[in-house]
Amino acid sequence: MATSLSRRIFLQKAAIAGIGFSVIDPFSALAAGKHPGMKLGLVTYQWGKDWDLPTLIANCEKTGYLGVELRTEHAHKVEINLSPAQRSEVKKRFADSPVKCLGYGSNFEYHSADPAILRKNIDQTKEYIKLCKDIGASGIKVKPNDLPVSVPKEKTIAQIAASLNEIGKFALDYGQLVRVEVHGNLTQEIPNMKAIFEQVTEKNVKMCWNCNDQDLLPPGLEANFNSVKKWFGDTVHVREFNVGTYPYQELMSLFSGINYEGWILLEARTEPTDKIAAMNEQMKLFMEMLTKTK
Repeated sequence: MATSLSRRIFLQKAAIAGIGFSVIDPFSALAAGKHPGMKLGLVTYQWGKDWDLPTLIANCEKTGYLGVELRTEHAHKVEINLSPAQRSEVKKRFADSPVKCLGYGSNFEYHSADPAILRKNIDQTKEYIKLCKDIGASGIKVKPNDLPVSVPKEKTIAQIAASLNEIGKFALDYGQLVRVEVHGNLTQEIPNMKAIFEQVTEKNVKMCWNCNDQDLLPPGLEANFNSVKKWFGDTVHVREFNVGTYPYQELMSLFSGINYEGWILLEARTEPTDKIAAMNEQMKLFMEMLTKTK
């Protein structure tokens, strides 16, 4: 573990040094003991969607993004149609790299009032949980993903929670986490996510904070954060730190305050011409924020 961590820190330092820091040494936060272990990784939402697996791993290595959440239907083609041999090859590629495959970013959702659609989403989630185990990942990301107006809210919330409990029980047998992204129409509102998780009984089902504008609704970011923090897992989704007005510095301080040691995963939405330079820029901003956490 110590060797792996040292290698990751070395690579992150090397990657950041390559973009010419002139203001601060971002790793002074580590030396000062202010950094509780948060690490910046990548969701292959836009910036990694066109990279095959070797290119994705290589680009994450050179920029210091040493954790990655793979998205469905992207050029790296890590899907359930992979044969056992191909799954082993994906696992080996990550094992031979300092980049950790955190898991799979799926679009499975559990709000549909149609029992057949709901069952399909649950069953497909289970197939991808098997894939996550086979490729050496630690979990799958899923979504709630709506509260249909034609159904009483309480009924849909209970259905989503029951679905997550079924999936959680299944995932436990495969050593996997179920990471529930704060996402969707109405379900991205923190009180509704709280209501879902109040009915989740499986300990390996965790909440993935997702940096939505709804986080800022009254009573505000800190109060909303505190209302659900006991369910946080090991991943958080963020957008570009220098795009929009989301209070990322405050968020980093809140996570620092609970000694969060998981992954802050960049789910970038823009389309820069030079994605490597853009990744380096975001890493610089991330490390600068860590030095300012309370």
